[in-house]
Amino acid sequence: MKIKVFADTICGWCFIGHSRLNKALEKFKDVDFEIEHMPFQLNPDMPKDGIERSKYLEIKFGGKKNAQPMYDRMTEEAKKEGLNFNLDDIKKTPNTALSHLLINLGEKEKKQNKIKEKIYQSYFVEGLDIGNKEILINIGRQFNINENIINKFFNSENIEKINSYKLIAKQKNIKGVPFFEIGKDFISGAQSSSNLAITIKNNLN
Repeated sequence: MKIKVFADTICGWCFIGHSRLNKALEKFKDVDFEIEHMPFQLNPDMPKDGIERSKYLEIKFGGKKNAQPMYDRMTEEAKKEGLNFNLDDIKKTPNTALSHLLINLGEKEKKQNKIKEKIYQSYFVEGLDIGNKEILINIGRQFNINENIINKFFNSENIEKINSYKLIAKQKNIKGVPFFEIGKDFISGAQSSSNLAITIKNNLN
């Protein structure tokens, strides 16, 4: 069964949705799932090197104070999934194109799900700059992906492919992420693992 997941690697709700989907999949041990990760960039015009977190919060929300209630709620929801967000440790909001490429590269060896989880963890728990090539190469190494292969894959042509996914999202009228395409059904937002499991079950019948 094929499931498409539209998400961005700097989206906390996407990390929560990723965790909830994994829990839903555990209920179907005998089903062979093909999870396709569809790149979605919340900030498609982000500079290549990203921007300082404080500046990003100022531009996006008018400052950290305005963003705090939303982030507090997100952090509480993350805790319910056993995820300990450390948002104050994040110093930079990155361009996510290269992180999406590393996930795509992992598909060849069916490691994309674990690589995506490690990227989320690196950003939301460890506060690392996941737009930094060296940090992504280090993540790739943890999954036995050669540094030269990663460097070669991080080329302008592939980055342009990642950027082109915004047209697919537009065609599907996706306004926010996470967004799940499960069989004939579509689920928007980080809904509960039980809701995801029900949708999966309905599409298996």
